[in-house]
Amino acid sequence: MAQIKVVQAGEASPNVVWHPHAIDRKQREEVNGHPARVIWFTGLSGSGKSTLAEKLEQVMFSQGIKTYLLDGDNLRHGLCRDLAFSETDRQENIRRVGEVAKLMVDAGLVVLTAFISPNRAERQKIRQSLATDQFIEVFVDTPLAVCESRDPKGLYKKARAGEIQNFTGIDADYEAPEQPDIYLDGTQDISALMDKLLFELNKRHIVNC
Repeated sequence: MAQIKVVQAGEASPNVVWHPHAIDRKQREEVNGHPARVIWFTGLSGSGKSTLAEKLEQVMFSQGIKTYLLDGDNLRHGLCRDLAFSETDRQENIRRVGEVAKLMVDAGLVVLTAFISPNRAERQKIRQSLATDQFIEVFVDTPLAVCESRDPKGLYKKARAGEIQNFTGIDADYEAPEQPDIYLDGTQDISALMDKLLFELNKRHIVNC
Protein backbone atom coordinates (compact mmCIF):
# COMPACT_ATOMS: atom_id res chain seq x y z
CA MET A 1 0.00 0.00 0.00
CA ALA A 2 1.45 3.35 -1.02
CA GLN A 3 2.37 5.72 1.78
CA ILE A 4 0.56 9.02 1.91
CA LYS A 5 2.76 11.97 2.75
CA VAL A 6 1.23 14.27 5.34
CA VAL A 7 1.90 17.90 4.46
CA GLN A 8 2.51 20.09 7.49
CA ALA A 9 1.28 23.66 7.81
CA GLY A 10 3.58 26.01 5.94
CA GLU A 11 5.02 23.19 3.83
CA ALA A 12 4.43 23.03 0.09
CA SER A 13 2.76 19.90 -1.23
CA PRO A 14 5.04 17.63 -3.30
CA ASN A 15 2.34 17.84 -5.98
CA VAL A 16 2.83 21.57 -6.34
CA VAL A 17 5.52 22.40 -8.91
CA TRP A 18 6.99 25.86 -9.51
CA HIS A 19 6.06 27.11 -12.97
CA PRO A 20 8.85 29.09 -14.69
CA HIS A 21 7.76 32.08 -16.75
CA ALA A 22 8.82 32.64 -20.35
CA ILE A 23 9.63 36.24 -19.40
CA ASP A 24 12.12 36.40 -16.54
CA ARG A 25 13.17 39.06 -14.06
CA LYS A 26 16.20 40.20 -16.04
CA GLN A 27 14.06 40.88 -19.09
CA ARG A 28 11.63 42.89 -16.96
CA GLU A 29 14.52 44.83 -15.43
CA GLU A 30 15.82 45.70 -18.89
CA VAL A 31 12.43 47.04 -19.93
CA ASN A 32 12.05 48.97 -16.65
CA GLY A 33 15.57 50.35 -16.90
CA HIS A 34 16.57 49.54 -13.32
CA PRO A 35 17.31 46.53 -11.09
CA ALA A 36 14.62 44.96 -8.92
CA ARG A 37 15.22 45.21 -5.19
CA VAL A 38 13.59 44.93 -1.78
CA ILE A 39 14.28 47.94 0.44
CA TRP A 40 13.24 46.74 3.89
CA PHE A 41 12.69 49.46 6.51
CA THR A 42 12.73 48.16 10.08
CA GLY A 43 12.46 49.95 13.42
CA LEU A 44 10.11 50.54 16.30
CA SER A 45 6.62 51.95 15.86
CA GLY A 46 7.05 55.71 15.53
CA SER A 47 10.68 55.43 14.40
CA GLY A 48 9.94 57.24 11.13
CA LYS A 49 10.33 54.25 8.81
CA SER A 50 6.92 54.62 7.13
CA THR A 51 7.46 58.34 6.52
CA LEU A 52 10.87 57.65 4.98
CA ALA A 53 9.54 54.81 2.84
CA GLU A 54 6.74 57.03 1.52
CA LYS A 55 9.10 59.90 0.72
CA LEU A 56 11.56 57.53 -0.95
CA GLU A 57 8.82 56.08 -3.13
CA GLN A 58 7.84 59.59 -4.23
CA VAL A 59 11.45 60.31 -5.22
CA MET A 60 11.73 57.03 -7.09
CA PHE A 61 8.42 57.56 -8.85
CA SER A 62 9.59 61.00 -10.02
CA GLN A 63 12.65 59.29 -11.52
CA GLY A 64 10.58 56.76 -13.43
CA ILE A 65 11.47 53.85 -11.14
CA LYS A 66 8.78 51.17 -10.93
CA THR A 67 7.98 50.74 -7.25
CA TYR A 68 5.43 49.48 -4.79
CA LEU A 69 5.23 50.20 -1.06
CA LEU A 70 4.02 47.38 1.18
CA ASP A 71 2.50 48.88 4.33
CA GLY A 72 1.83 46.81 7.43
CA ASP A 73 -1.61 48.20 8.23
CA ASN A 74 -2.75 47.91 4.62
CA LEU A 75 -1.79 44.23 4.40
CA ARG A 76 -3.60 43.50 7.65
CA HIS A 77 -6.78 44.80 6.01
CA GLY A 78 -6.57 42.03 3.40
CA LEU A 79 -3.84 39.44 2.91
CA CYS A 80 -3.07 39.20 6.64
CA ARG A 81 -6.45 40.05 8.11
CA ASP A 82 -6.72 36.58 9.67
CA LEU A 83 -3.59 37.12 11.78
CA ALA A 84 -3.47 38.48 15.32
CA PHE A 85 -0.37 39.76 17.13
CA SER A 86 0.96 36.69 18.87
CA GLU A 87 4.60 35.80 18.21
CA THR A 88 3.52 33.05 15.82
CA ASP A 89 1.10 35.29 13.94
CA ARG A 90 3.62 38.10 13.64
CA GLN A 91 6.17 35.73 12.17
CA GLU A 92 3.58 34.48 9.69
CA ASN A 93 2.74 38.07 8.81
CA ILE A 94 6.37 38.79 7.93
CA ARG A 95 6.69 35.50 6.04
CA ARG A 96 3.74 36.48 3.84
CA VAL A 97 5.20 39.93 3.26
CA GLY A 98 8.46 38.30 2.21
CA GLU A 99 6.69 36.04 -0.27
CA VAL A 100 4.80 38.98 -1.79
CA ALA A 101 8.03 40.98 -2.00
CA LYS A 102 9.76 38.10 -3.81
CA LEU A 103 7.00 37.97 -6.41
CA MET A 104 7.24 41.72 -6.94
CA VAL A 105 11.00 41.49 -7.37
CA ASP A 106 10.41 38.78 -9.96
CA ALA A 107 8.12 41.28 -11.69
CA GLY A 108 11.06 43.69 -11.88
CA LEU A 109 9.88 46.16 -9.24
CA VAL A 110 11.65 47.96 -6.44
CA VAL A 111 9.65 46.93 -3.38
CA LEU A 112 9.66 49.12 -0.29
CA THR A 113 8.43 47.69 2.99
CA ALA A 114 7.73 49.47 6.28
CA PHE A 115 7.35 46.90 9.06
CA ILE A 116 8.54 46.75 12.64
CA SER A 117 9.61 43.16 11.82
CA PRO A 118 11.11 42.69 15.30
CA ASN A 119 12.59 39.23 14.77
CA ARG A 120 16.11 39.25 13.35
CA ALA A 121 15.88 35.64 12.15
CA GLU A 122 12.69 36.34 10.17
CA ARG A 123 14.31 39.27 8.39
CA GLN A 124 17.33 37.10 7.64
CA LYS A 125 15.13 34.40 6.10
CA ILE A 126 13.76 36.92 3.63
CA ARG A 127 17.26 38.14 2.79
CA GLN A 128 18.39 34.56 2.16
CA SER A 129 15.40 33.86 -0.08
CA LEU A 130 16.60 36.55 -2.51
CA ALA A 131 19.77 37.02 -4.52
CA THR A 132 22.77 38.50 -2.68
CA ASP A 133 22.24 42.13 -3.71
CA GLN A 134 18.43 42.16 -3.84
CA PHE A 135 17.68 42.79 -0.15
CA ILE A 136 18.61 46.13 1.39
CA GLU A 137 17.89 46.40 5.11
CA VAL A 138 17.38 49.96 6.34
CA PHE A 139 17.45 50.28 10.12
CA VAL A 140 15.78 53.43 11.44
CA ASP A 141 17.30 53.49 14.91
CA THR A 142 15.07 55.63 17.09
CA PRO A 143 15.12 55.29 20.90
CA LEU A 144 11.96 53.99 22.52
CA ALA A 145 11.49 57.22 24.49
CA VAL A 146 11.50 59.25 21.26
CA CYS A 147 9.09 56.86 19.53
CA GLU A 148 6.79 56.93 22.53
CA SER A 149 6.82 60.73 22.63
CA ARG A 150 5.71 60.78 19.00
CA ASP A 151 3.13 58.00 19.31
CA PRO A 152 1.41 58.95 16.00
CA LYS A 153 -1.31 56.31 16.34
CA GLY A 154 -1.68 56.38 20.13
CA LEU A 155 -0.50 52.77 20.31
CA TYR A 156 2.12 53.25 23.02
CA LYS A 157 -0.47 54.87 25.25
CA LYS A 158 -2.78 51.90 24.76
CA ALA A 159 0.07 49.44 25.36
CA ARG A 160 1.04 51.19 28.61
CA ALA A 161 -2.60 51.01 29.69
CA GLY A 162 -2.68 47.27 28.97
CA GLU A 163 -5.14 47.64 26.11
CA ILE A 164 -2.65 46.18 23.60
CA GLN A 165 -0.64 43.05 24.36
CA ASN A 166 2.68 41.96 22.81
CA PHE A 167 3.50 45.49 21.70
CA THR A 168 7.09 45.81 20.50
CA GLY A 169 9.23 47.89 22.82
CA ILE A 170 6.79 47.60 25.74
CA ASP A 171 6.11 43.92 26.43
CA ALA A 172 7.67 42.37 23.31
CA ASP A 173 11.30 42.51 22.25
CA TYR A 174 12.77 44.20 19.20
CA GLU A 175 15.92 42.61 17.80
CA ALA A 176 17.85 45.39 16.10
CA PRO A 177 19.88 44.55 12.99
CA GLU A 178 23.49 43.79 13.83
CA GLN A 179 24.81 44.88 10.42
CA PRO A 180 22.11 46.76 8.52
CA ASP A 181 22.88 47.70 4.95
CA ILE A 182 21.87 51.28 5.72
CA TYR A 183 21.83 52.76 9.23
CA LEU A 184 19.76 55.85 9.96
CA ASP A 185 19.71 57.74 13.25
CA GLY A 186 16.01 58.31 13.74
CA THR A 187 16.53 61.26 16.08
CA GLN A 188 17.63 63.39 13.12
CA ASP A 189 15.12 65.37 11.09
CA ILE A 190 13.49 63.76 8.08
CA SER A 191 15.33 65.88 5.49
CA ALA A 192 18.72 64.83 6.88
CA LEU A 193 17.64 61.19 6.96
CA MET A 194 16.41 61.38 3.37
CA ASP A 195 19.70 62.91 2.26
CA LYS A 196 21.65 60.04 3.79
CA LEU A 197 19.21 57.44 2.47
CA LEU A 198 19.39 58.77 -1.08
CA PHE A 199 23.17 59.02 -0.86
CA GLU A 200 23.43 55.35 0.16
CA LEU A 201 20.99 54.19 -2.52
CA ASN A 202 22.77 56.27 -5.15
CA LYS A 203 25.99 54.41 -4.32
CA ARG A 204 24.11 51.20 -5.10
CA HIS A 205 22.87 52.67 -8.42
CA ILE A 206 19.22 52.48 -7.34
CA VAL A 207 18.33 56.19 -7.39
CA ASN A 208 19.85 59.29 -8.95
CA CYS A 209 20.74 62.21 -6.71
